[in-house]
Amino acid sequence: QVQLVESGGGLVQAGGSLRLSCAASGRTFSRFVMGWFRQAPGKEREFVAAISWSGGSTHYADYVKGRFTISRDNAKNTVYLQMNSLKPEDTAVYYCAARSTENLLSSRYRTYDYWGQGTQVTVSS
Repeated sequence: QVQLVESGGGLVQAGGSLRLSCAASGRTFSRFVMGWFRQAPGKEREFVAAISWSGGSTHYADYVKGRFTISRDNAKNTVYLQMNSLKPEDTAVYYCAARSTENLLSSRYRTYDYWGQGTQVTVSS
């Protein structure tokens, strides 16, 4: 079992930045592909970014590429999402997720086994 706890959400003006953190406890963190997803009201959960076990490979959704950066610190059992140049359309609840099978970066939320409770990000125009 893995427990994931997100933090760092909040209210920011368009063009601003936030850094989300996701602290993991339980099983060996370094053997999980980690992902970030988001869900806006009335919309389906959508992929944001994923990172491999070692952090050497990353994958981003087109709508955040060049603005968001995913990283991890396996010594601290933490994954991060640095969000720059935020837009109002980035407003959503952001979820951290862990995938326990294969070191493959997946954008499909059903392939992730563990989820955090989410943290709200609101970008004002």
